[in-house]
Formats: sequence, structure tokens, C-alpha cells
Amino acid sequence: MGKASRRKKDAQGKTKVAPVPYVARPFEGLPGEADWVAAYEILPAATATLTLRADAVPDGSPETVTLASVLPMAWPALRRQDGTVLIASQSGSSSGDPSRDLGQALLTALSAEPGAPIPQLPRTTAETPRLQDLIDTDAPFEITVHEGFDFWVEGQEVSGEAAASLERANESVVPTAPIAGTPSTYWCRIGERTYIRHIIGDAEDVATTALARLHAKGEAHLDDDRRLLGMFRAGGLVVPVWEVAPDSDPSEHEAAVADFAARYATAAASDDELTAEERRARAGLLSRQVTLR
Repeated sequence: MGKASRRKKDAQGKTKVAPVPYVARPFEGLPGEADWVAAYEILPAATATLTLRADAVPDGSPETVTLASVLPMAWPALRRQDGTVLIASQSGSSSGDPSRDLGQALLTALSAEPGAPIPQLPRTTAETPRLQDLIDTDAPFEITVHEGFDFWVEGQEVSGEAAASLERANESVVPTAPIAGTPSTYWCRIGERTYIRHIIGDAEDVATTALARLHAKGEAHLDDDRRLLGMFRAGGLVVPVWEVAPDSDPSEHEAAVADFAARYATAAASDDELTAEERRARAGLLSRQVTLR
């Protein structure tokens, strides 16, 4: 559909811009979709490098930009004095398509003067390019999880209110770490309780059905001491959550999570009709499901 067909005029002759279409899986088609969802919903302090498509961004743009979970003052983007660009995955979505909102943040930052934070973005429209249009989708998407927000200043010395602000931000970070060996799986400690969250990259219906098959057989738990609490939906994907021992380390769960991932893969590959018990398990999972954004 061309641009002209997206624009209509009202009775007074004013141009009306079509609203942004809602997208159930906004990061589908990007490398590492499940980790994009993690960056958008789950990870408190994380970064990743994005490679830009030279034919889709303004001339003179850098080859890469940094995706950060959060930026100072909740800015959606900034362009440092040296020209480097950062965009925030968790700055909030103003439309029905977070990928298009992040595309707006990227293009705004690329056009900004060096040294300029971006406190507010122009309105996202149906004509705003999506991330899938702007970044190289053949380049890998690799997330680095940080203990705090020191990456904001990249090792530069800060003092006064800036240092105090950074310290406050670091104190608020929920301890989070990846579970080695199983993609898109994160250990986190919230208060006195500790959880593992596993973002499943399959379509929601496939993931829910596979989890129901496992739940009906008592195989959705990591083991008797690490039981499935339920699941939530984020970015169009399903995220099962297990509670684990409060004082446990991420490395202690690697084998159990890998075993679950193998069981899940077998269940997801099955095309058998659900049994009555599996249908009840599926209904139970859905009734307790929470949707994040």
C-alpha cells in the first residue's frame, strides 16, 4: 500500500493520517525475537548492538547503534557528543506496534545533533518504518545483561547530581542473569523470592499447547522443588515462570532448564489431538495467564 492511500482528507480538507496497525508479535522477523521481548519487557539493565541498513537510514548515519533497556530520565533515545546513538527498548509504546515506535526513536536520534538527548518523540504513524525495515536482520542479536547502568557513562568519571542519579538507578536494579545453555532464559531475584523466566520463541498457540501437554503429565515443573508458577504473555510470546530457591545461583539451574527445553521441544513437535486432561491443563494455564503490555 502506497503512502497516498494511507492518507485521507476529512470534511474540512485536512489531511488525516491512518493510525498505526496493531501488531500482536511486534518483533517477529527480527533475529532473536524472544530476546527482543526480553529486552522490551523483562531485563532491567541490558544492551545489544544493532547493525543498520545503509539504504534505509539517513546518509552519514553510523553503521551500528546501541539498544539499551533503559536510558537516563526515561529518554527514548539519545545521540552522544561523539555521534553514537542509543535507543531505549523500555521507553514505552505510544502505538499498537512497539517495533514502529522504536523505529521512530532510531530515526529521530539519527537526525539529532550530537550531544542531544531525545526527551520526546514525534508521533508514530502508519508510515513510520519498523525496525525490520531499518536494521540488518541477518546480523546476530546478542544481549549483554549488566549489573547496573554504568553503561550510560561508559566508564567516564561522573560527580555531583549525575553520580547520585546513577547510584540511585543502580540500587533499583533487579538482580538478573541469563541461564547458560538455554536461549532467552533469565534468572532474577525480586525481593526475597527468586524466579526463572523462559521466553518461548514459538507462536503462542503452539507454546501454550505444548505446555499443556507437559503440565498434564506433571512435566512442566523443573523438578519437585522448582515448580511452574504459571505463564505470562509478552510481545506475543509465552513466558513460563518457575520459582526456585531464594539463595540459588543461576548456574545451579542450567541442567534442569535444559532438560525442560528438551521436553518442551518434543511436546511442541507433537500433532496429536489433545486429550481431555490436556485440554483442562490448557484451560487452566490460560485462565492464570497475565499479559504484559
